[in-house]
Amino acid sequence: MPLFAFFAVDKRQMLTLTLEHLGLVGISMLIVVATGVPLGILLSRRPGWKGVVLGSTNVIQTVPSLALFGLLLPVPWLGARADRLAIFALSLYALLPVVRNTYVGITGVDPPVREAAVGMGLTQWQLLWHVELPLASHVILAGIRTATVITVGVATIAAAIGAGGLGEFIFRGLAMVDNRVILAGAVPAAVMALSADLLLGLLQRTLVRGQH
Repeated sequence: MPLFAFFAVDKRQMLTLTLEHLGLVGISMLIVVATGVPLGILLSRRPGWKGVVLGSTNVIQTVPSLALFGLLLPVPWLGARADRLAIFALSLYALLPVVRNTYVGITGVDPPVREAAVGMGLTQWQLLWHVELPLASHVILAGIRTATVITVGVATIAAAIGAGGLGEFIFRGLAMVDNRVILAGAVPAAVMALSADLLLGLLQRTLVRGQH
């Protein structure tokens, strides 16, 4: 059966697994942005913590994704639900580019711009909110863009612990030695990653144009 015919026959399951995949990615990225951006801001104010925070997130990136899922399985509360564990693991994996780009974007603001804002009487909070974050927004978004693409790919591994998503087709295809079933999971995941990269790339370019 050709791949597109397979999609047509199993469209209900395809829709279910695609929505599960989107759910895992979406919730993970919300957590990553909510934690990664504040962490990056904190590092720009406390540079001494840079080695510890970025070092820790770098170490997480070196752990193979399947191994990380396995290591987290015995952890109380997390291991009780596969989707909860998968979201936590995906969030850990995607944290580095968001934290690093937020830090780089804020510290990369030209000192004369920062000095002019302080000279105008802006507080540190106003400086961050009205000057640094807007100027760093395209760099921060580049980190979110990278993290999103990583998360879409790694989320396929979540099926190995029963968290669902398009990885179900991939693992099923591997067990059946059926390339068509593997592609049924791999192709939509690739399209999802490319679409997210394209949309966030357009938004990033819009922000860059708006700053010139």
